Formats: sequence, structure tokens, C-alpha cells
Amino acid sequence: MTTLSTTATASPPPARSSRDSFWTRIASELAEAIGNGVYAPGQRLPSEHTLAEQYGVNRHTIRRSLASLCTQGLVRISQGSGTYVEEFAVDLALGKRTRHQQNLAQSGLRGGLQVLQARTVRATAAQAKALQVPTRSPLLWLRVLGEAEQQPLQVSERLFPLPRFEELAEVVRSTGSITAGFAACGVADYTRRESRITAVLPEAEVAALLKQSPSRPVLQVESINVDAAGQPIEYATACFAGDRVKLTVNHDER
Repeated sequence: MTTLSTTATASPPPARSSRDSFWTRIASELAEAIGNGVYAPGQRLPSEHTLAEQYGVNRHTIRRSLASLCTQGLVRISQGSGTYVEEFAVDLALGKRTRHQQNLAQSGLRGGLQVLQARTVRATAAQAKALQVPTRSPLLWLRVLGEAEQQPLQVSERLFPLPRFEELAEVVRSTGSITAGFAACGVADYTRRESRITAVLPEAEVAALLKQSPSRPVLQVESINVDAAGQPIEYATACFAGDRVKLTVNHDER
């Protein structure tokens, strides 16, 4: 067993470099300015060059400060456009009847769903179990971007049994609504059977679509929707931008 001498003199921690002090101080001052409303939600911050001149530092130091604010969820960095104060947090309800456009309308916002990719896949064992179909059954796979006021809120991967939902992708493309897609396929009403929420780090592609850093967690919701007969019709995994979305689970919905 290794023992430590009680008479040894501990080495002092390494002193912070002046550069470290600069970037943390600048990040703190910018965060305070955002909190005090000097920079309003959605407003573009001064350019790196302007901030570097203002604080008398190089642009690398400013980039480090802005990256820290991005990690904190105070700003978002748009490549080639600039750095913007995060705008809003949308309260989305997860209830018996969860509808993207209806949720946004209740918050006074406009938005919809955009189909990014669509293809036919074969059901894995887990997918087959969730949808109550045989393993390797054909499924419609959609990657969908959910937006509000031109801000990305969620990226989801959605699976639907085939051939029942062959027409769904085209309807969602034209309407921005899964509900409209179901209606076109003969499903007048559907309900959420379960939702499982976890916090995870997003894949790089998902983070890019959400316009956030991969180091910031997202809220991942795994869900199953069923038709009036209780038959599963959709198995989805959605990643919500954690700093733009608040998820409320509604237990009272009928």
C-alpha cells in the first residue's frame, strides 16, 4: 500500500495566465450585459474584431470567451453570420395528444416540421418491438426538423409501418404536419402511449441542425404513438435544443 508523507510541502497551484484571466473576465462581463438587457434576445453581438479592439485583446481570446457563453446557453454562434443572444424558450407539452403546431400556437408562435430525409428501412428488433411488427419489416424512416419562428427546436427520427403509411412523407413535406400525414393515411386521431425523456450529448450532425455546440446537452424524447385501436403507428426519437425548449408533461389531458 502506498502512503503519503505528512511532512511534505504541497506545491502551489500553477498561476493562471493573463490570457486565461482575460477571457474569463470578458465572458463574465458579456454574460452580465446579456442579463441586464444590454444585448436583447436575438440580437447579434459585436464582431470578434470589434470586441477584440474594445477589450484590447486578440481575437483568439474573444473566441474563447464566446465559446464559453455558448456552452452556458447564453448565445449561439452561426458560422459566417455571427454570435447571437439566445432568443426564447418554448414550453412544449407532452401529453396524450402531442401536436407540434398546436403546441407552438398555444405559445403564440408559428412553425412546422420540415422533412430532411426519407427512405425505407428494415425494422431492427427494438423498432419491431415498439411498433409491434415482425423484425425486418419495411418501415418509412423520416429525419425531421421542427422549427418555430425560423429557429430550430428539435431534430427527430421517426418510423412508421409500411405499406400503411406510404403517402405520409409527401403530405408532411407539403403541410409541415405529421397529423395531416396521418389523416391522409386514414388515421383521424392518435394518442401518445409513452414518452421517455433523457439528457444526452448530441451527435455532431444533430448539433449543427440545432445550431448549438455539441458540448451542450439536448433533451432526448423517445415516444410511441398509437391509433384509436391501440396499434402503434409511430416510433420516434426527438432531440430538443435544451436552452430553447421546456418540456411539460401533462397528466390531466383527456
